[in-house]
Amino acid sequence: MVTVGQILWQPTEEWIANSNLQQYRLWLKRERNLEFASYQEMRRWSIEHLDDFWQSIWDYFRIEASAPPTAVFGKRTMPGAEWFPGARLNWAQHIMRNEKPGKTALLHCSETQPLAELDWTTLASNVRKLATQLRALGIKPGDRVAAYLPNIPEAVTALLATASIGAIWSSCSPDFGTPSVLDRLSQISPKVLFCCDGYQYKGKPFNRKQEVEAIVKALPSLDKVIYLPYLDKSDTTPPVASALLWQDVMSGPAVSAAEFTFEQVPFGHPLWILFSSGTTGLPKAIVHGHGGILLEHHKLSSLHYDLKPDDRMFFFTTTGWMMWNFVCCSMLVEARPILYDGNPTWPEADTLWKMTDEAGAKLFGASPTLQQMQENAGVVPKDKYKFEKLGAIMLAGSPVSAECTNWFYQNVKADILVGPGSGGTDICSGFCGPMPGMEVRAGIIQMPHLGVDLRAFDDKGNTLVNEVGEFVVTQPMPSMPLYFWNDPGNTRYSETYFSDYPGIWRQGDYFMMNEDDGCFVLGRSDATLNRFGVRIGTAEIYRSVDGIGDVADSIIVNLELSGGRFFMPLFVKMKPGATLTDEIKQKINAKLRKDYSPRHIPDEIYQVEEIPYTLTGKKMEVPVRKILLGFPLEKSANKDAMSNPHSLDYFVKFKEAQAAYQL
Repeated sequence: MVTVGQILWQPTEEWIANSNLQQYRLWLKRERNLEFASYQEMRRWSIEHLDDFWQSIWDYFRIEASAPPTAVFGKRTMPGAEWFPGARLNWAQHIMRNEKPGKTALLHCSETQPLAELDWTTLASNVRKLATQLRALGIKPGDRVAAYLPNIPEAVTALLATASIGAIWSSCSPDFGTPSVLDRLSQISPKVLFCCDGYQYKGKPFNRKQEVEAIVKALPSLDKVIYLPYLDKSDTTPPVASALLWQDVMSGPAVSAAEFTFEQVPFGHPLWILFSSGTTGLPKAIVHGHGGILLEHHKLSSLHYDLKPDDRMFFFTTTGWMMWNFVCCSMLVEARPILYDGNPTWPEADTLWKMTDEAGAKLFGASPTLQQMQENAGVVPKDKYKFEKLGAIMLAGSPVSAECTNWFYQNVKADILVGPGSGGTDICSGFCGPMPGMEVRAGIIQMPHLGVDLRAFDDKGNTLVNEVGEFVVTQPMPSMPLYFWNDPGNTRYSETYFSDYPGIWRQGDYFMMNEDDGCFVLGRSDATLNRFGVRIGTAEIYRSVDGIGDVADSIIVNLELSGGRFFMPLFVKMKPGATLTDEIKQKINAKLRKDYSPRHIPDEIYQVEEIPYTLTGKKMEVPVRKILLGFPLEKSANKDAMSNPHSLDYFVKFKEAQAAYQL
């Protein structure tokens, strides 16, 4: 039985000496005359001397700018920090500067396609060709380019081409249904849409041409649609007659590196738009900048995940999650991403481990839910695979237990860095995670990342140590959002992160830090559902469910239980005289699968008499979640602020009856 804080792995002196973080420490000593007695001391310097730290990252990673910055900060306020004023650069250029003709750029495979390599000659040529074609189509800096594509090389190509000309990228995975896509893309008025005919999942093809047709009809801003036959490569009939075929667009003349010009944009020029899960309405359209992502991901990939040139890295994700952007950013440090499209446990439960071993991956990443699925299936990867090059495990998407961390040492590889972390779509980076060179302790995230002034706050804004509080960041980070799209006066942006503690970023998690800077992220403090490592908004559920088969209202929560288990019940209120039947349950599940994805389907559906509401008309997901997790009623909800306080009685009784789901 593993206990929290138990040491599971210690790096050797040779391991530490060869780490990127150690090389950076030696550089600081040599170039800045800075020396640190411990990693804690190094981190304190990085937040106490924020200007010096980020200037060192700029210099250490040799950031290239056609116009140099005049300072690290123009303004230091939160929100609204101005970073590296005057600088002009391009994120994609820093990936493309690593072009090595004939060498591997990335690897890719799917349920139907074996592992293959894409070389730099092909990738770079395709990026320049596509970027030139986009310019010819009239796409200018600041225009939005959207994608409805799987996790395949063409998606990476389209991202790099879009960014290289200063246009703004945004993507949705093709397992998103039409309403989910339109909730996102209709906000940003894209001019171009890359799309495909469908995807395969668990051996079953899902044709999405009807969805694409509906999406295109609902987006009047679109000037061009570029169609990629993927599910059926022989199907060259696009879902809309005016669409261009990918193969025709890519048949244009080659463009050499010498002929191609990267658009030089300000540090804070928008790079891409990511979307929140939509808990309180439409998903938030979160805008990140070229420079902020450039700096954060050099630091994250190299210093915290120890990726070196030619290292191969994998994280299980779709194009609809920010971890896909992280995978692409690994190319900044000359790592080689491995793309996978499909179900992670099909046709065999150990499919991803087979791929990892075959590809010679240095880093394997997934959500903790995948580990639980592996354990439940009895998978012991080390019994079948050698993992000669595997050196690190990245865990992200939900809190990581001590047992989850230990599983990798017992079942994958004993000599390995298992690095749980916590970040988010909000910053498209990490707040805390591995600090290579430190020992790994069960159930503890090693430390806040360099340059991240991360703390736990009580309700009055006091810093807590060894006590649970709100997850806050007290100084700016380069990859904090530039703004939300279509958010006049930054009203929604400020309300989202800065309404509780003015001038202080509140992430929305329960958090604790110990005296050694070890971190514990204890789950969302809002109502976001975290399902298989992907955040899902409750608003998406309600938009599909309410009105189906006499359903009048509903409420849903996701419970994170012991042993890495999850339980996501949906509670529905029926119209007068109606009863919840198996047929209605099946209709609900089918509609959620069609409109959104299989991840949106609840584990169970129950009928209730009333849905709890506040006096201001808001559904009370957080109080319901607390009650079902075992919190006393009086500490879960303020009945005086409710319009129907007796509605909580059902959930109290439900918890008492569900002994099987005790923490």
